[in-house]
Amino acid sequence: MDPQVQDLLISVGNFGGYFGLALLFVVVFTFVYSFITPHDEWKLIKSEQNTAASIGLGGAIIGFSIALGGAASNSVSIVDFAIWGLIALVAQSLAFAVVRFIFMPKIVARIIANEVSAGIILASVSVSVGVLNSACMTY
Repeated sequence: MDPQVQDLLISVGNFGGYFGLALLFVVVFTFVYSFITPHDEWKLIKSEQNTAASIGLGGAIIGFSIALGGAASNSVSIVDFAIWGLIALVAQSLAFAVVRFIFMPKIVARIIANEVSAGIILASVSVSVGVLNSACMTY
C-alpha cells in the first residue's frame, strides 16, 4: 500500500477515535451539568421555552467544547485526551459552582424565572472558563 494512503487511513482512524470520544464527553458533560444544577434545564427549555436556561446550558456546552478542543489539539494520545477531558469536565462544573455560590447566589431562581441576564452571565462565565481551560492545556 502507498505510504501516503496508509498515513491518511491512520489519520482518519485517529480522527474517528478523538471525535467519537469528544462527542461522548459532550453527552456525558451535558448529563453531569444537568445533574449538578438544582433546576431541570431540559424541562425549562422544552416545556417552558425558558430562554435563560437555554443560554446558560448552551454556554456551558460551548465552554466545555472549547476546552475539549484544546485538549484534543494538545494531547499526545487518546488516553491523554481522555484525562484532559475529565479535567475540563471538572473545571466547567466548578465554574457553575463558583457562579452559584460566590458571585450570584440567586442564579438558580433567576434562571427559573427566565431572567435572560442571568443566563447570559452564566454562559459568559462558562465560555470564559472554557477558553482559559483550553489555553492552559499545554505541555
